[in-house]
Amino acid sequence: MRQLMLKPLIYQYGNCKDFVNEFNVGKGDLIITNEFIYAPFFGEMNLSCDVLFQERYGKGEPSDEMVDAIYKDIKAKGDFKRIIAVGGGTVLDIAKLFALENVSPAIDLFDRKLEIVKDKQLVLIPTTCGTGSEVTNISILKLESRKTKLGLSVDELFADSAVMIPELLESLPFQFFAASSIDALIHATESVLSPKATPFTELFGYKAIEIIIRGYQEITRNGESARIPLLGDFLLASCYAGISFSNAGCAAVHAMSYPLGGKYNVPHGEANYTMFINVFKHYMAISSEGSIAKLNKHLASLLDCGIGDVYDSLSVLLGKILPLKSLSEYGVTAEDIDVFTDIVMEKQGRLMANNFVKLDAKEVKAIYEELL
Repeated sequence: MRQLMLKPLIYQYGNCKDFVNEFNVGKGDLIITNEFIYAPFFGEMNLSCDVLFQERYGKGEPSDEMVDAIYKDIKAKGDFKRIIAVGGGTVLDIAKLFALENVSPAIDLFDRKLEIVKDKQLVLIPTTCGTGSEVTNISILKLESRKTKLGLSVDELFADSAVMIPELLESLPFQFFAASSIDALIHATESVLSPKATPFTELFGYKAIEIIIRGYQEITRNGESARIPLLGDFLLASCYAGISFSNAGCAAVHAMSYPLGGKYNVPHGEANYTMFINVFKHYMAISSEGSIAKLNKHLASLLDCGIGDVYDSLSVLLGKILPLKSLSEYGVTAEDIDVFTDIVMEKQGRLMANNFVKLDAKEVKAIYEELL
């Protein structure tokens, strides 16, 4: 069994100027980012590269329609040797695809109807502390015609270089910081329970859990501004979690969040958060032995609570960072539950195979109903 694959070279810089100088950013490069990121951090450098702003092609989660529109404009600009993405999960997931030779129609790419060939170098720079996308081989798109999300996981989507620049997170609003870092926590917890977990992936996953929970405890003691000196730690934790789940995989929390994001445009991290605690409680109801017992012991030591109280205590801590909403607050109806359940069971087999214990359609439906 393969124990660990770590593809990108990982760099860290104190500021964007140092990155630009060392990577010789210029002609032949295409930067994919957002204007609100590019203007303050790169705007005065007068770079000779091409720049594309993702938000001009649509808002919200990345979609196949967004990718197809961007691809058309990229082809009109000519050939590039290197794709440099600076942004959150939307930007990074989109940019991965443009390192490939065959991209559009994106729905055909995700259905594996197009040959997957990487023909450009890829540099990924996260501006949130949640997706871990800079070190994963996964791109997730909302397929508009199907009203759900689908992931493409192939080694050609690994970055050549992953670059961490903590200053890029300093202007991130607290709500986005909270949702993205909770997403990283979920990556870590799902991956340490995965049947594909190894001692190497657990090393990264458990360290990510520790950093994030200790950071949240500091924030609850001293207020939202307490996160600023911890941003480098949270960025590192997100990267650690990304390494862990890139190898071991995520599971039902992600699988069940995709229909919610696909139909109601709930941001990815927030949608995962909605499912998180209930999925783990259902795991516990089926089995409290094995890897979940190890996880619970670790959480109890961090949360200073009894092992039987870990998920209630974790829920209280997370609620202080980001209030949890019910599914109905996002617009979900009772009629959606059967449809969501069918999507999970029929379309998300890649993720459901990583569950700690098997969840059948009855269990999945019950989780949704409890959250309504």
